[in-house]
Amino acid sequence: MRSENQQQRTEDIPAVCGGHPVREAVNRLPYARPQILAEDIRAVEDVLHTTFLTTGPAIDRMEAHLCEVTGARYAVAVSNGTAALHLAVMAAGLTEGDELITTPITFAASANCARYVGARPVFADIDPQTWEIDPAEIERRITPRTRAVVPVDYTGQTPALEQIRELCDRHHLTMIEDAAHSLGTVYRGKKVGTWGDMTTFSFHAIKTVSGGEGGAVLTDDEELYRKLRTLRTHGITRDPAELQYPSEGPWYYELQTLSMNYRLTDIQAALIDSQLNHLADFAARRRQIREKYDAAFAGIPQLILQQSLPETEAVRHLYVLRLNPDRLQIDRRQFFDALEAEGVGCNVNYIPVYRLPYYEKLGYERGLCPQAEALYASMLSIPFYSAMTDQDVDDVIRAVRRLCAYYQKA
Repeated sequence: MRSENQQQRTEDIPAVCGGHPVREAVNRLPYARPQILAEDIRAVEDVLHTTFLTTGPAIDRMEAHLCEVTGARYAVAVSNGTAALHLAVMAAGLTEGDELITTPITFAASANCARYVGARPVFADIDPQTWEIDPAEIERRITPRTRAVVPVDYTGQTPALEQIRELCDRHHLTMIEDAAHSLGTVYRGKKVGTWGDMTTFSFHAIKTVSGGEGGAVLTDDEELYRKLRTLRTHGITRDPAELQYPSEGPWYYELQTLSMNYRLTDIQAALIDSQLNHLADFAARRRQIREKYDAAFAGIPQLILQQSLPETEAVRHLYVLRLNPDRLQIDRRQFFDALEAEGVGCNVNYIPVYRLPYYEKLGYERGLCPQAEALYASMLSIPFYSAMTDQDVDDVIRAVRRLCAYYQKA
């Protein structure tokens, strides 16, 4: 019969080594999930009882609410975050042969938006402590062909937006902030949504505010706003002030430029508008979880934590751990699998964009951004969402800590 000490030792061993998992498979924690409340469901139901399922008043309400939340003058709701980036690049006038600078540690859309208009993405390396795009690396990559910079608020924190704004102004570049992760974040006292010439948001299912899908472009520039509204709907306008010919009647419209149908439905807009009412609560809960993670993981030599700019009050979308290979016996894949065996879902956000096969075929080579590649080799995202209970958070912490302890190098 095993002693009490032997029993405890068995329970301390990770599930992949025969111990007891922190969470059973049937109760596995996902790495992310939306939080939809009863009033959100009612808001969607209300739209379903109207005659406007698209291009209706819910769009106007959502856009006005976004302006209220961010402080931006104008908002243009679109079908998703990728559409928002595409329209922002089109509105900025990028075309064949132009260059757009962005980070490789992002979802592919931050770079793909350049390719949609025939421009070339240029990747600037990240700061090794904050994991955000490095302004010095941006400046090093500016050429006579550079037309725009797309800084990405990776995980919900911002890069040094003030430096990037100054750099863009000095070189006459359009600044398009990809804020898909950072709705509610504040940098130097200004809300995200007001730093760039345009700012794009995503309302994908697992974002802080969710519409299932959905996106928006925000701007303070009226000319850009008018362009974005026209580009959102095929390039068609009905605005009497913009028509090239006299109106022939209430049905009359003009196709003035070629674009896509990037409209958002009123169903999604109603959900997003309702979710915006909960943004402060969602943000507060995410800050609580982040603080608990930070306190639990600080000082563990097997882990490296993302550092924050002191001038940023972040609403985090992701919580990413970086493993220290000098202190662990196992690699990232093995750690990933061990966490999954503990019932703790995880992910990797993101593969450096230029390492994806599409970009390799265009001639991009590995090694372009050493800091980004080093981060990718050792990162993983752990569960992080506002609906997590305190027990959920404690379970994640316990799983991560016991794996670090069990697999530490002597």
